Amino acid sequence: MSTFIQIHLLTSYPPANLNRDDLGRPKTAVMGGVQRLRVSSQSLKRAWRTSDLFQGKLKGYVGTRTKEMGARVLGRLIAAGIGEGEAKKWAQAIAQRFGKAKGDGGEIEQLAHFSPAEVSAVENLTAVLIAERRPPREEELSALLHARHTAADIALFGRMLAANPSFNMEAAAQVAHAITVHKVAVEDDYFTAVDDLNLGEEDMGAAHIGETEFAAGLFYLYVCIDRDLLVENLTVGDGRDSAEELARETLQALTEAAATVAPTGKQNSFASRAYASYILAEKGTRQPRSLSVAFLKPVSEKGDGMLANAIEALQSTRANMDKVYGALSDVDPCVVNAATGEGSLDALLRFVSEPLPAKKE
Repeated sequence: MSTFIQIHLLTSYPPANLNRDDLGRPKTAVMGGVQRLRVSSQSLKRAWRTSDLFQGKLKGYVGTRTKEMGARVLGRLIAAGIGEGEAKKWAQAIAQRFGKAKGDGGEIEQLAHFSPAEVSAVENLTAVLIAERRPPREEELSALLHARHTAADIALFGRMLAANPSFNMEAAAQVAHAITVHKVAVEDDYFTAVDDLNLGEEDMGAAHIGETEFAAGLFYLYVCIDRDLLVENLTVGDGRDSAEELARETLQALTEAAATVAPTGKQNSFASRAYASYILAEKGTRQPRSLSVAFLKPVSEKGDGMLANAIEALQSTRANMDKVYGALSDVDPCVVNAATGEGSLDALLRFVSEPLPAKKE
């Protein structure tokens, strides 16, 4: 029976363009019959896993997503004096273990997620080929991919290798698209840039005229983690005890990132960084569920204000769900409310990382 950790966050962003569509507009979605601002789960996960916070807390346990690992190998081989023709064949042989080759330059067609152990294996094999001036052997190529590894981000978010599906990994974490709890209208920002050396003697006009779109909103975000699958994904030769410790560190890093790391889109233009104002964390073995239905009806800013109203809607929806279906959590939830000063980040991190207490016989 799996233990599920569910995290519900309310985060308010000022005017921003955190996640753009193909036209450069903020992404949106229609929910409850009205337009909402949206930040995709892909955008959120990349911002978290590449953040200084995540990288620092899980140093040595974060993978690399790239198409160009074989191209790096090719560059090293040529720099070491291996003939270009031979170098391309050797680099392509290595790259094809992770994906379908794109040309003969070592690049593959799709992004592959390499664990630190796999990156080291590729680098070590490249060094051997350079030292011994020979092509890679089949057994060396077969040893490049690792079904078990300690890449925390791959364990969380999974990976798919079409070229070698036996090395795929099912994601332990599910991340919803963040949506605003209220109706949103995307606005236009008309701006100009002035040439510092234009003294206005001949031309008083702007040197550049542009337009960008933005919106502001209070977002609801839902994250669900299968704790047991995370431990299983991280279990390697050192055993479950070490996987349990790494899983705890991974859960803490993910939770803190979700609470404090903003998507990177247009940050230089808007400085729209924000911490979560409210966090509700649940832990139990029952089938998980989102609380997005709390915001099917857009939240009003009247009365106690939009944030207070959103918190009340979230809490009452959870309480009513529990009345109908029974308590979802096996333990009391953990709440952090930055608006009222309730709770703490440290308490939240302890809550999400600790396993459920053993049930009494």
